[in-house]
Amino acid sequence: MSELTVTTASNPQGAAGEELVHQYLSFILHDRRYALDGLCVREIIEYQRTTKVPMANRCVHGVINLRGAVVPVIDLSLRFNHAKTQIDRRTCIIIVEVPQPDAPQILGILVDAVSEVLEVAPAEMNPVPAFGNAIRSDFIQAMVHREDDFIILLAIENALAVAEIAALPDGNNALSA
Repeated sequence: MSELTVTTASNPQGAAGEELVHQYLSFILHDRRYALDGLCVREIIEYQRTTKVPMANRCVHGVINLRGAVVPVIDLSLRFNHAKTQIDRRTCIIIVEVPQPDAPQILGILVDAVSEVLEVAPAEMNPVPAFGNAIRSDFIQAMVHREDDFIILLAIENALAVAEIAALPDGNNALSA
């Protein structure tokens, strides 16, 4: 895997002194840049074959054995109603801890590639546009402008809401809906 770099804001200080910056892990999914709160990221692993789960929603890529624990792997692209992620040498699984009402859930998310660790100050965060988003607005925490591009900061607790994913139909009868 390639080495991650840390990108910082050009002006990390605010008017009232130093702003608190927060780290986000950025990644690529279908040529778009997204980022996850660094505090929810447990580890990044190379893609490994998954075991399919019968009758699971189509965004559930399968499960993996991670040091004795069964970890569901979500194809984030399918969760966002985009095309299935194409597996290649840069594809990875980001292991995350997702806050849930009863207890945190450990999940893997399938992404095209991991980019870098970003340091983002609160002043850099732009509000979520009301329309025209590539994904559901409730999946977005904020948008950050970097290098002539917008990075979508994910609201991981919404994008990977386990109860919602479990309640979704398995996708085999999607055409009859």
